[in-house]
Amino acid sequence: MGPLTSTGPALKSGAAWLASATPEEVDEFLGGLSQNALLSLPWLFEFWALPHQLPPRGDWKTWVIMGGRGAGKTRAGSEWVRAQVEGPGPGDPGRSKRVALVGETVDQVREVMVMGESGILACSPPDRKPEWQATRQQLVWPNGAVAQVFSAHEPEAMRGPQFDAAWADELGKWKKGAEAWDQLQFALRLGKNPQAVVTTTPRNVGVLKAILKNPSTVITHAPTEANRAYLAESFLAEVQARYGGTRIGRQELEGVLVEDEEGALWTQTMLERARLDTLPVFNRVVVAVDPPVTSMKTSDECGIVVVAADTRGEPKDWRAVVLEDASVKGATPEGWARAALAAMERHGADRLVAEVNQGGDLVERLVRMVDPLVPFRAVHATRSKMLRAEPVAALYEQGRVAHVRGLQALEEQMCRMTATGWQGAGSPDRLDALVWALTDLMLVPLHGGRPSVRSL
Repeated sequence: MGPLTSTGPALKSGAAWLASATPEEVDEFLGGLSQNALLSLPWLFEFWALPHQLPPRGDWKTWVIMGGRGAGKTRAGSEWVRAQVEGPGPGDPGRSKRVALVGETVDQVREVMVMGESGILACSPPDRKPEWQATRQQLVWPNGAVAQVFSAHEPEAMRGPQFDAAWADELGKWKKGAEAWDQLQFALRLGKNPQAVVTTTPRNVGVLKAILKNPSTVITHAPTEANRAYLAESFLAEVQARYGGTRIGRQELEGVLVEDEEGALWTQTMLERARLDTLPVFNRVVVAVDPPVTSMKTSDECGIVVVAADTRGEPKDWRAVVLEDASVKGATPEGWARAALAAMERHGADRLVAEVNQGGDLVERLVRMVDPLVPFRAVHATRSKMLRAEPVAALYEQGRVAHVRGLQALEEQMCRMTATGWQGAGSPDRLDALVWALTDLMLVPLHGGRPSVRSL
């Protein structure tokens, strides 16, 4: 192994070399270091960093570190700030003196970027650790450098201050992303080459896409898997099993920017607006089932979706909320029937709605074998999936349907349905069940009839 320096290739491959070296080689390497070098080794990030955590070379204005959950983005941002403000000695000036730290809220900046496990304070060596001044919401280093905290919810707060460096965290979820980013750019006006680092899980939002297209932007990317040495194995196994191969998995695990399908009936932005944390009052609940064609383990899923609605008053005032996606895969006919009835019991549902195109009367007989008295309604698909989905999508556009959190797999299918048809693999059974549930609750007039948004 070569000498320990701050720029050489030996340093950048140090962690990988140590991981594969024999005990004798490790002892020889460590024995060749001075006492000062040994003490400083834990704080030399370039030695331990993964490739995507190291700043790219060249003349850039913005460095976007785009990765999956737990990919080490926060650590990379903290270490970049350190590299900007620290000088050769604790009291020596660095390249930057004024830094902006911007997150979705002040609390998130403080708890993640400043005081988190991978935050600036945790990454700083004792002789260079900045002081957190809570009343002024800023960090102050021994050499006089200052990092000031800002919330992206208050873009106007960045009017007036000026900086030579900035770190923006999780920009993809900023509610006022474009406004906050614009104000930050106006504030980056000190020094010879003011730069900004963006650490974010990708989201299909305009401000992030505009930054990525800017010629002065450089990008590094890493999936969650890249940082597996620092993550619980059970976490990786669980999220891969649950989200691997899905749209949400590509975004949250692979760190890939997943844009909406052209002509999509639902978009990520539309679904983000539909989120709620407190359940409203409702008077009807249905469970809808879209049974699979076969019961083999390789068959499509059995879509089971629970939807509640408040249908009191005029139909135009009705509102619905999707409570649960209880879909199952590879279940026997009795298995999915029991899963649907269990969902009814959990939510006190008034009725079970099931598509019977594939199984005919057999679907109802299967359900009644488990519960002979279940309120049951059979529905027949006479139009294409896209035509059935269009009036339901219109309800979302009108702001009349909300979602609880945790419906990622269902929402992935929703974003794959376009004006020209289904753009995903297999069958959108979760989406079909959703469409049947909302049609039953919101679109079919009380006397029964062809679903129509216009009838509302």
